[in-house]
Amino acid sequence: MTPVRIVLADDEHMVRTALRAILSAEPDLEVVGEAATGAQAVSAVRELAPDVALMDVRMPEVDGIRATEQILATLDEPPRIIVVTTFENDSYVYDALRAGAAGFLLKRADADALVQAVRLVARSDTLLFPSAVRRLAAEHACAYPAPPAWVARLTGREGEVLRLMAAGLTNAEIAGRMGVGPATVKSHVAAVLAKTGTRDRTQAVIAAYEAGFMNNR
Repeated sequence: MTPVRIVLADDEHMVRTALRAILSAEPDLEVVGEAATGAQAVSAVRELAPDVALMDVRMPEVDGIRATEQILATLDEPPRIIVVTTFENDSYVYDALRAGAAGFLLKRADADALVQAVRLVARSDTLLFPSAVRRLAAEHACAYPAPPAWVARLTGREGEVLRLMAAGLTNAEIAGRMGVGPATVKSHVAAVLAKTGTRDRTQAVIAAYEAGFMNNR
């Protein structure tokens, strides 16, 4: 099995050392680089092409949000990005998710949670901590005078898939719930992302809440 390649970005050396020790102890995970600033993180990701980047939200020069935006805007195949923060209700977290981060991780998380989070986003078929993502999206939902055009373009099946994505179900779990094959679910997920104009499941769920879609049945 090819290990998941990881870049660590945090301005505190001790934090990076602790993260490296935890992740490097797992045979399926490999830390390939570190960065102490957002600018260094962008450079490291471009040079090393990791599968996952752990990105501290608050760093000097360029913060984790801007670094996330730069990475996703300039790379054809960017890594999955997990933002690391002290407070889960920090407005920076929501901004990072809207920028394209796959999810977030609290700095007080234990070693098992860290390892599982990296594995989860590397698989990229579900949300990282779905209840927290849903809560943040609901708290920061924008008020639209009318639903965005994409809402009307969703088919009934696609709308059902989007709601199950928001609930944190994997493709396999959605397939079981809907009584269809995984390939069909994958096709529906791709259609949802295309119609909402989003990069991944996290952004699609945020878009759904902001559009008021999750309030309509």
